Amino acid sequence: MNRGIDRTLLFVVALLAAFGALILYSVGQTDLIGGNHGFWLRQMKWLWVLQLLWLLIAVCCAAVVYRTSFRILEWATPWAYGMSLVLLAATLVIGRGHGAALSEKSWLSIGGVGIQPVEIAKLTTILMLARWFAARREPPITLRGLLPPIVLAAVPALLVLRQPDLGSAIVFVGILFGMLFWAAVPLPLLVLLASPVVSLILAWSTTLWSIWMVVLFALLLIWRPFVLEGIVVYLTNSAMGVLAFIVWKGLKVSQQERIISFLDPERYRRGSGYQAVESRVAIGSGGWFGTGLTLGPQKRSGYIPERANDFVFAVVGEELGFIGVLVALGLFVALLFTLVRIARQAGDPFASLVVFGVASVIFTHIFENVGMTISVMPITGIPLPFFSAGGSFLVAMAIGLGMAFRAAEEGRAASYVESRQ
Repeated sequence: MNRGIDRTLLFVVALLAAFGALILYSVGQTDLIGGNHGFWLRQMKWLWVLQLLWLLIAVCCAAVVYRTSFRILEWATPWAYGMSLVLLAATLVIGRGHGAALSEKSWLSIGGVGIQPVEIAKLTTILMLARWFAARREPPITLRGLLPPIVLAAVPALLVLRQPDLGSAIVFVGILFGMLFWAAVPLPLLVLLASPVVSLILAWSTTLWSIWMVVLFALLLIWRPFVLEGIVVYLTNSAMGVLAFIVWKGLKVSQQERIISFLDPERYRRGSGYQAVESRVAIGSGGWFGTGLTLGPQKRSGYIPERANDFVFAVVGEELGFIGVLVALGLFVALLFTLVRIARQAGDPFASLVVFGVASVIFTHIFENVGMTISVMPITGIPLPFFSAGGSFLVAMAIGLGMAFRAAEEGRAASYVESRQ
């Protein structure tokens, strides 16, 4: 029997961790001089060392989780989920900001170490949703049947939105839809569930919103949901059009400029569009093979904003070029495909759902981070797995991967037992 750790997953994770540490080493190599930034520059220079220490802690956490049975995890899930909600609520009272997100209340200081409870909440929400779906023989087939999982994901998302942390709140949406898909919820039901969000986004253009409302009406006629649910869906989408107008009028001028700068960053390149413009310039200047590791002029001159966190992917593009970007994205794709394979081969529904939930978190982070780096997503301040500096997300991701390693081993064990019968 082929027991033990999943070698493919281990190999891909090790490559991504090494790649990320190398990029963070490069981030600290700049041409900036001391002055008021002296202490900050010294921190940046040794940032990769601190990240290696966090990586060591993350590996230890993953090892502990790897040795924990899914039966124990399933039993502890409600308690862990409840505790994560308590921690999220605590951030609204005693939370503090950090780095470029000083206005957010997303950090708690425990023993002098800052942690982000939202990273814990992402994992406990995955576990809670997996427990709910695994306890049912059939997936929900009505919107009403989806209310429990929606509430389970919405409660932490709303608490995070109050911090306010839009990027992390979006991750909970990714978790919900990813796990609904893996639980075999019918695709038409998923489209109807997502339709109010689509309507809200398209409401900024009267023409696009009108076309969408016609398309939605046609879909309702084709799919024929329960009459009451169909009416609620259409009225909700109609309300989104009105709500978008009201919300826009209620925004401050600076907030309106931030939204407009996402659509046209050049118009506000000295203000809210600065980060998007400089990131695109850095990536574009990399060409095919880049300027060379540690040698990126945009990075060395300090023009890439938040280059150790939100915009670390711009450093990859500038210094390693299109080839380096392809390698990074290729490793991410390999990681996601490996997790999907493990989820498919898992020994029980709970483990399968947990692994796919972890894949959903990683995919959403990659999509959001890379998207905002190349200006196809609004800037939400969300880390890139393995590359962005910081301990909370790295440790949480390691715990999620530890569960994936455990699921892979239990899946192979279950297959072996079936083959012997």
